[in-house]
Amino acid sequence: MRIQVDTHTHTYASGHAYSTISENAFSASLLGLPMFCTTDHASLMPGAPHYWFFSNQRALPRFLHGVAIIRGCEVNIRNIEGDIDIPPSVDQNLDWVIASFHEPVFSPTNKLVHTQALIKIIESGRVDALGHLGNPNFDFNFKKVIQCAADHNVAIEINNTSLKGGSRIGSIDRCYEIAKTAKELGAFITTGSDAHFCEDIGKFEKVEQLIDAINFPLDKIITHTPKQFLSFLALRGRTPITEFEALAQ
Repeated sequence: MRIQVDTHTHTYASGHAYSTISENAFSASLLGLPMFCTTDHASLMPGAPHYWFFSNQRALPRFLHGVAIIRGCEVNIRNIEGDIDIPPSVDQNLDWVIASFHEPVFSPTNKLVHTQALIKIIESGRVDALGHLGNPNFDFNFKKVIQCAADHNVAIEINNTSLKGGSRIGSIDRCYEIAKTAKELGAFITTGSDAHFCEDIGKFEKVEQLIDAINFPLDKIITHTPKQFLSFLALRGRTPITEFEALAQ
């Protein structure tokens, strides 16, 4: 299969990535990737930018090097109450928000606490996807969280970097189980390279192996085409992006 949207990418603004958004877009264009989300880390992550950085993404063109740009953010899950580290005033300026656990912001505790935090984040209505859930440091109740995500149309991310085994070690088998649970419960999945360098944008060899191995239904993979991704944003209640009308057809 072919994944045509990368929903998790970083620029050097994250503090530990090494390319500009223009370099990311150029790399995507060489690969033939028609769309990606730019999702730098929100402010509580060490080295990350102030929240104004995310509000000001309206300064970005909608296309760079012929590639459609989705304005996003990877926010940090802060606590069990469902709080994230961008103020609500930023929400209107973003197209896409991923919420993730990161050890420098949320110290790993136990399965019950992680489960409660994820459910509260979903129920807050402020995030569109849950990022790199395979991390064994943040164990959670797969069925409870993924059922909640399915009920609220929040996508479950399958992260290519996690599947490579060099980051968040111990994630691979868990990612397969998470994907199988998402399939069983009818949840949407999204796919992210989690690229921290431009040459990794749109690279999904491990994700595609997983999708093929468990025969995940294409109509539930929101990154299969730009049209499917934009339809998911509409389902989430996001404002239609005028510049992308042709891609939504």
